[in-house]
Amino acid sequence: MAKSEPEKAVPRSAGRPRSEETRRLILQSTLDLLRLETLSSITVEAIARQAGVSKATIYRWWNSKALIVVDAFVEHHIVRTPLRRDLCPREAIAQHMRDLVEQYSGFGGQLVGQIIAEGRSDETIAREFRSRFHYGRRAVVREVLEEWRLTGDIAPQTNTEMLMDLLYGPIYMRLMLGHAPLDERFVEDLQVYVFELLDAAKACAIDPAPDASQSGGG
Repeated sequence: MAKSEPEKAVPRSAGRPRSEETRRLILQSTLDLLRLETLSSITVEAIARQAGVSKATIYRWWNSKALIVVDAFVEHHIVRTPLRRDLCPREAIAQHMRDLVEQYSGFGGQLVGQIIAEGRSDETIAREFRSRFHYGRRAVVREVLEEWRLTGDIAPQTNTEMLMDLLYGPIYMRLMLGHAPLDERFVEDLQVYVFELLDAAKACAIDPAPDASQSGGG
């Protein structure tokens, strides 16, 4: 009896893109629109038209324009501003800050500025920005900072919540108020200030001040 030939895989027909491809296409189309128009002026209909999909397809993943815009920002931003674990803490923080300033001095800054501004009058946008980006980014950075604190790379008494505010606060202030540029000089000065504080805190942990109650002074 002759052996039957192994069954050959049937090639996938060139039909609709896979779901993930469609989702990414929608997000990229949203970013393309936001390079030309403001957040308040675009609509779900415009996004669907730009992506070449139906509104029903969009509503499979998102139930509002706010969710699409925030997710588009997150996908654009996160991969460009990592806090790298393959670098030592000082180099990782410095690179992270440089990446942030580079992104926020261009399209990324225009986009997040619009999201924050819109969030002042639309609580849905503000809530989704916090839940889908802000809290998640802080959780990742907090985990890395806590790891460094426990290994002694930064002082054990470091308040990681305050350190995150110190890293991000000046950048967001310049982004939102526009009172001074987000440029290379700024990020260099900010790095110097942050590292001086971290070094001082670490020095205090290594060589704490003498306890006055145990000193010989009267």
